[in-house]
Amino acid sequence: MRPLFLLFLCSCLLCRAQNQDSVKNDSITQLDEVILLDALKTKNATGITKSDVIAAKVFQNYSPVEMVSAINQIPGVYVLSGALNTNRITIRGIGSRTAFGTDKLRLYYNDIPVTDGSGFSTIEAFDLENISQIEVIKGPKGSAFGANLGGAIILTPKEALGVSTNLSNNFTVGSFGLLKNNLSFNHFDGKVRVGVQYGHLETDGYRENSDFNRDGLLLNATYMINQNNRIGLLVNHVDYKAHIASSLGITAFTENPKQAAANWAGVEGYESNKYTILGINYRHNFGKKLENSTSIFYTYLDHFEQRPRPLGFLDEFTNGYGIRSRFIGNFDFLNRSAKYTAGFEWYKDHYNWSLFETLQQPENGSLQGNEFADNSELRSQVNTFGTLLLPITEAFEVQLGLTINKTQYDFQDLFNTGINNKSADRTFKAILLPSLNLAYELSEEIRLVGNVSRGYSNPTVEQTLTPDGVINPDIAQETGTNYELGTEMYFDQRRLHINLVAYQMDVRNLLVAERVAEDQFIGKNAGKTKHRGIELTIDYLWDINPNFQLSPFLSYTLNDHKFIDFVDEGESYSGNPLTGVPKQRRTAGVQLRIFTNFYWNISHRHVSEIPLTDSNTLSSEAFTVFTTRLGYQKKLTDKFTLGADFGINNIANESYAESVLINAGSFGGEPRYYYPGNPRNYYGSLRLGYRL
Repeated sequence: MRPLFLLFLCSCLLCRAQNQDSVKNDSITQLDEVILLDALKTKNATGITKSDVIAAKVFQNYSPVEMVSAINQIPGVYVLSGALNTNRITIRGIGSRTAFGTDKLRLYYNDIPVTDGSGFSTIEAFDLENISQIEVIKGPKGSAFGANLGGAIILTPKEALGVSTNLSNNFTVGSFGLLKNNLSFNHFDGKVRVGVQYGHLETDGYRENSDFNRDGLLLNATYMINQNNRIGLLVNHVDYKAHIASSLGITAFTENPKQAAANWAGVEGYESNKYTILGINYRHNFGKKLENSTSIFYTYLDHFEQRPRPLGFLDEFTNGYGIRSRFIGNFDFLNRSAKYTAGFEWYKDHYNWSLFETLQQPENGSLQGNEFADNSELRSQVNTFGTLLLPITEAFEVQLGLTINKTQYDFQDLFNTGINNKSADRTFKAILLPSLNLAYELSEEIRLVGNVSRGYSNPTVEQTLTPDGVINPDIAQETGTNYELGTEMYFDQRRLHINLVAYQMDVRNLLVAERVAEDQFIGKNAGKTKHRGIELTIDYLWDINPNFQLSPFLSYTLNDHKFIDFVDEGESYSGNPLTGVPKQRRTAGVQLRIFTNFYWNISHRHVSEIPLTDSNTLSSEAFTVFTTRLGYQKKLTDKFTLGADFGINNIANESYAESVLINAGSFGGEPRYYYPGNPRNYYGSLRLGYRL
């Protein structure tokens, strides 16, 4: 029996994230950049550092709104999504105990770091339709990308494929008032490359008080000065407003998951954001053996949040700026080519936030009252890094890496004066983060890789402050050591691809967010955790005949994450499962192509129970969600193409929690652990393309 049939049976239960190329990029795929299989994929993680790259083939399993679903197809990576504007990315359990948002990893957009000075990243600021690929480095082994415990995510914006000038528009409508439009212009003439995308998204949302409205503009341009010099410009601006439904207790979640939390609904709570990235990149080749890439960048975030009592209105803005430079070279070593990178990344931002009283109205939400807090914090980070890749033999390679991090916070209380002033600074000692990668090729089809690396995580703003709003001098950086062993295998003339990885990460000085009010957390270092797991991806490409192609895929994650030494408020939780991490996750499906014009993809995602309390007395329920998408595209003339897509999410109308909070407090009511997932919903897209 061909391996396909066995894999097909397995794929009904499990999942996948890696892909293979099988069709060349013709004028259709260049024109509207919707590709039946992956476009050519590149990795920014140089050398033998293992990373996962997903692109068009994975994106095509989901709606144009679903960046989170695409990322969730990567084993070891789990995004808990409470709403389009409320996402928490965890990698191998790192970040699972963060209350809201994503920290403990570095997010890059076209080699520009977009993680703020306290370590928070905002994936919802980016439009999936403007992304050509997403690369994920799991764990601290990416020396050139921060060596954070969670790793790094690198987003690459779209650009023209080959010498061409293309204009395309993709219009999507769907359930819950979904309307999305993406207009894209791409040009490349061999010297000038320009990509401009404008996107608009609006939806009423499934839940009450969950309206979302976003506009975004992306400009990505490069100019080839000559063969050795290239300059690039990146501008990304996003403006969105999102109402907040917040989490629910078990009674509300069971009886009416559509409702919003009463306190947020009562004030019609929302957040609005204006987010801008501006970057200039210059690349220079010194010769065949050395090149440099240097970027200077500026980021700006203007955030306003209308919140219920006692939280108060939040008004904040952040100005960030920095420089990142990498030298990439090679030299002769044992009659082979050895490679190295060396560089630095300096980032500084100025974060300002003020709080105002929430004045309740009988109707139409709330009013902004008097200011009761005004704070400012200067945050700076310097990462110096280097890697050295040595080919010991034809089959055996060794890569050494080192990152040195230096972090400083300077907090200013601008509201209180005199003896009540709480201004202070916190400077962490420089931390050394080494990495060792090994790779051995048993044959052309089987490759073994291994890694030992050290990583860190900085405390967030809330974690550096005490309940009185004073810098905590005792808070320390979270550190950990990662051990990893994996294999990549190809069989059946490279049509069957299997990737298997086992890892263990030991984390010390665990940063714990202790909830002291409904939306107030403080941090402390409390013990150790052990993160162990197995990650498996399988995909098979079966060309049944020139007009019929079947590609099943599978991705599976098995987690064994535990507290090793954890005592909180006199209670010992040592030996308990790590809060916020499911034991198992799987995604599986089949992609079908008939001729070159029609495709049909079906997949499912399964998530097991998630511990919600450190005492392990409460867990969320497991769930399985099925998704399908089919589409057709046709080259009408040499210049025009037409495409149409239709998709169904949550086919079986499963009731489940798409995201959860851990250790939720009651504060006079039922603890609110659950963010309801969307019920069965539909979407359809119409795509027009024109080649100038």
